[in-house]
Amino acid sequence: MAHEGVHGRFLWEGLRTADRAAAEDFYTKITGWRGEPWANDPSYTQFSGKGGPVAGVAPLPEGARPGWMSFIGTDDIDATVSRAESLGAKVVQAASDIHGAGRIAVLTDPQGAGFGLLAPVQAPAPAGAPQHGSAAWHELSTPDPEAALKFYEQLFGWQLLHKMDMGAMGFYYVFGFGNTQIGGIYKPSHPTPGPAWLLYVSVPDADKAAAATTKAGGRVLNGPMDVPGGGRIAQLADPHGLPFAVHSMKAVAAPPPAPKPAPKPAAPKPAEAKPAAPAKPAAAAAPKKAAAPKKKAAPKKKAAAKKKVAAKKKAAPARKSASQKKLGKKAARKAARKAARKAAKKGKAKSDKKSGKKSGKKARRKK
Repeated sequence: MAHEGVHGRFLWEGLRTADRAAAEDFYTKITGWRGEPWANDPSYTQFSGKGGPVAGVAPLPEGARPGWMSFIGTDDIDATVSRAESLGAKVVQAASDIHGAGRIAVLTDPQGAGFGLLAPVQAPAPAGAPQHGSAAWHELSTPDPEAALKFYEQLFGWQLLHKMDMGAMGFYYVFGFGNTQIGGIYKPSHPTPGPAWLLYVSVPDADKAAAATTKAGGRVLNGPMDVPGGGRIAQLADPHGLPFAVHSMKAVAAPPPAPKPAPKPAAPKPAEAKPAAPAKPAAAAAPKKAAAPKKKAAPKKKAAAKKKVAAKKKAAPARKSASQKKLGKKAARKAARKAARKAAKKGKAKSDKKSGKKSGKKARRKK
């Protein structure tokens, strides 16, 4: 049965291994998965992350190679298998029904990388941000990235979203739907066992997952290291040498809580209205003339006037004495002039008198 939004999405991760119990013990320690037997087939162990079931471990069939395989959704598995073959893919496991799961098939792309197809019985949850334990990224290592990208674009409708220059390693092709990135394709710079898809599991801390891998008997193949977008990855191998990877995002500090608004003051209660006094007769109710309000500024003005008068009184003697001095000086000069004239007259009179005496004496001598 076809479901909207399924075609081209990574829906399930399957692991085939010879030691299912050991795989369950190892991966639950590294990824935080919870393992339990699948209700429809107890020989199959189902792994669940924070958002629900994400992967499973199946016994290794005779002659099959161990390893992880990613299953990509399709609306019509038979039509998709036919389309894949026409584009150069090969069928490894023909389409078949799995009770309680849906219809599956296993193929290899034109370069030899294996992948699965899944037409689920139940509609999967809507695609969203990866939660801890879910698949965070899928990466294809292949000798011809551009040819591989063209194959998957034609088969699932994937789009090239970003072409990242990796220097000596060449380009890293980021693909997805719309603005949603779901994986990358690149050409390895060192020899590998062959083209293959690599699963990245979302974990709280990639560094801790790498340390736990070493402690549990696995190996760190690359990293831990930072990647664009604020993430951190580590490429690892389980105790049987099967590669997988982990991805974590740096913790973002929570914003400080917004200050609580100050409580609003309670509205004052309205005063209780007092009953009105009974009306008085008109003669008794004649209003009295209201006394004129006293001016607050009057005392100040009065005091200021007193100070002004006192100042004038103090200044009066000073002005009087000044005028007296002026008059005294004038009178003194006048008196001095008068005395001088008087002295001059007196001196002249004396002189005249003397001269008169002398002339009298001369006259008497002549006689």
